[in-house]
Amino acid sequence: MVERRVTVGWAEGLHARPASIFVRAATASGVPVTIAKADGNPVNAASMLAVLGLGAQGGEEIVLASEADDSDAALDRLAKLVSEGLDELPETV
Repeated sequence: MVERRVTVGWAEGLHARPASIFVRAATASGVPVTIAKADGNPVNAASMLAVLGLGAQGGEEIVLASEADDSDAALDRLAKLVSEGLDELPETV
C-alpha cells in the first residue's frame, strides 16, 4: 500500500468544482485510488458522490492511497493537485 498524506489546498475544500477536478484526475490516473480523511474510512477517489460525502474542508488532512504496484507517480500528481488547490492535473510533478 502506497499513500500520501496531504492538506487540502482549496479554500472551499473538496466540494463541487474542486471535487470534480479531483475525481477526473483520479479517474485519469489509471490506477485505483482511495481517499479518506486522516481519521476516516477510505472511499473510491473516482466516485464523485464518495468524494463529496467525505466533506473534506480546506486545510484538512486527507490520505490518498493505492495498492497498485505503479501508483507512486499517480499519487504524487494527485497529492500536488490537492495540496496546491490546482485547477487541473499537472502534467509533471
